[in-house]
Amino acid sequence: MPRIARLILGLFALLLAAQTSVLSADSWPGWQGPNRDNISPDTGLLKKWPEDGPPLKWKASGLGGGYSGVAVVDGKIYSMGQVGAATGGYGAQPAPRPARAGAKAGRGKGGRPAQNHGGAAGDCMVVCLDQQTGKAVWSRKVGRGDPNCTPAVDGDRVYALDRNGELTCLDTADGKIIWHKSFTKDFHGHMMSGWGYSESPLIDGEKIVCTPGAEDALIMALDKKTGATIWTGKPPANLGPNGLDGAGYSSIMISLGAGVKQYVQVVGRGLVSFRAEDGKFLWNYNKIANHVANIPTPIVKDDYVFASTGYGAGAALVELKKVGDSVTAHEVYFLPGNKVQNHHGGMVLVGDYIYMGNGHNNGFPLCLEWKTGKVAWNGGRGPGSGSAGVMEADGELYFRYQDGMMALIEATPDGYHLRSKFMLPTHNAESWPHPVIVDRLLYLRDQDNLLCFDIAKH
Repeated sequence: MPRIARLILGLFALLLAAQTSVLSADSWPGWQGPNRDNISPDTGLLKKWPEDGPPLKWKASGLGGGYSGVAVVDGKIYSMGQVGAATGGYGAQPAPRPARAGAKAGRGKGGRPAQNHGGAAGDCMVVCLDQQTGKAVWSRKVGRGDPNCTPAVDGDRVYALDRNGELTCLDTADGKIIWHKSFTKDFHGHMMSGWGYSESPLIDGEKIVCTPGAEDALIMALDKKTGATIWTGKPPANLGPNGLDGAGYSSIMISLGAGVKQYVQVVGRGLVSFRAEDGKFLWNYNKIANHVANIPTPIVKDDYVFASTGYGAGAALVELKKVGDSVTAHEVYFLPGNKVQNHHGGMVLVGDYIYMGNGHNNGFPLCLEWKTGKVAWNGGRGPGSGSAGVMEADGELYFRYQDGMMALIEATPDGYHLRSKFMLPTHNAESWPHPVIVDRLLYLRDQDNLLCFDIAKH
């Protein structure tokens, strides 16, 4: 075999091995999974569930309050929760289903739950559980109040953000705190509205990238090992009339659009982008911002960014183009809120189609053609009520509704096909944390509880 042919085959093998490593089915290192796209690489999953749901392997309790999701890495589960003085310890309970609880949290403005602001707030803890049993490994206080962040795991460290903007780096082995930064005290950051910091940090190489929401540090990059500031991203004074100044409730995505590596985020004034190398502001898009809470994480692919927010704002696709040493964003289409809006619960791009729960405070199943904005199908109300967290695995969509209903919907643009549904055995508050699938196990966080279901096709 010629030398050049051997070299090409060798490079291809290395690329394939690297790709296989990235898509390993035994890891969910943080928000939206291994590729931050709401897609699990697991296969061999059930295509239909029993009427009362797939087998419950275990149920853990004592995680505390809040809407944090879970990260799963190397046999351990990481999450966050608010624990008060009267709250019991961490532990796992046997699999038999308890009676469903119907209690719901008190509600704040905009249809979201009222949350504690200092004072009576309990301790915010990072918790580590054993993946196979749900039993506690360790827990560590990192702040106050009920958290919304999903921790980010990177090697021997885990990074967590409390609702007050306290960012903490901990050792995965025992929870020992390595370093800490305050978005408000160290960077003068603030939120667009009053539900507290909710983003899940992005780990990118040697950097951790976050959104303080400050005038001169809308987003920032820190050294992930030391917490030292690498750069802060300062936006222009005027980002448009829609929305409010400060950080939103979204999480940062990496884009290579127009050949430039950049960090794309939805903040209080809509979409923004900063160059990954040095934090230089590149572009913004204001039209999808609302004045209450901009929540969903944007979708990035090739030279395009798709974003949607609730409260009547709508959805849009922009195309990125290189201009000199900068990048500009050009609107491909805009869809008004009465046609398409994702309040929260997120969106997933599978092939050329976006699947989401559509409507303000609703999770009506919707399939949207990515490049055109054309609705492929609308599933009507769907099997559950309220907003719906969505992910994809093995050709199926997992919709988790606010009322505790879980639905399995075929991920196809050919039409709305509901495969299965079941009501969760616990319903401690709004059922908002996104589903997570690792090792053919479905993890669903419900405030103080974490439910682990066996969804393998046996």
